[in-house]
Amino acid sequence: MNKIKKILSMELRYSEPVYAEIARKVCKKYGKEYTRETHMKEMGLSVDESCQVVVQALQLPITPEEYRLQLESDCEYERRLAEAPLMPGVERLVRHLFNHHIPTAIASSATRTIFDSVSSKRKDFFSLFHPIILAGEEPEVKKCKPAPDTFLVCEARFQTKAEPKETLVFEDSVAGVEAAVAAGMPVIMVPSKDIDIALCGKATLVLNSLQDFRPEEFGLPSF
Repeated sequence: MNKIKKILSMELRYSEPVYAEIARKVCKKYGKEYTRETHMKEMGLSVDESCQVVVQALQLPITPEEYRLQLESDCEYERRLAEAPLMPGVERLVRHLFNHHIPTAIASSATRTIFDSVSSKRKDFFSLFHPIILAGEEPEVKKCKPAPDTFLVCEARFQTKAEPKETLVFEDSVAGVEAAVAAGMPVIMVPSKDIDIALCGKATLVLNSLQDFRPEEFGLPSF
């Protein structure tokens, strides 16, 4: 294993359950059930792609854009995203890396609206990340996850230069793991409870929680 010099991170809050609940509500209006399998198909994709997946998979009588607008117009959506807690172990790890001058970035498929909602109440914490890449707003990202573009564009924005193999990715989706592998980056997967562990085989390491992460195993300063 190469010594890690930089960290690329997925979204760090428990926002998926909030999204899934709102999605179930929208789909129910049309007599459709938003299932675990449907959720799995769209996790990690761009917002536009995930909306297209849901509309096609459930044969909703609306366009992907209309589906997206209904999600984002739900009066509870932004508030609950803002209140979603950080994953256990995240803040300890990020502050540890920051204190040891290990550059840490966020490379996300979230829209600006969603990201701002998620980060609004923890601006001090999210200020520790640079750069922050939102794939849907980056012209250089031609294809979102599972393509490697999001991670490669983020990698190029770091002030500290390193090889992809020296950049460690944390992910929670299968599409994100595939994107990291395609970018030539080692990837640690912290899967949500909805993900079948059998789908995690491409990850360098699978953890139940970031509390279990041992930085020294990747050449990083130990806690």
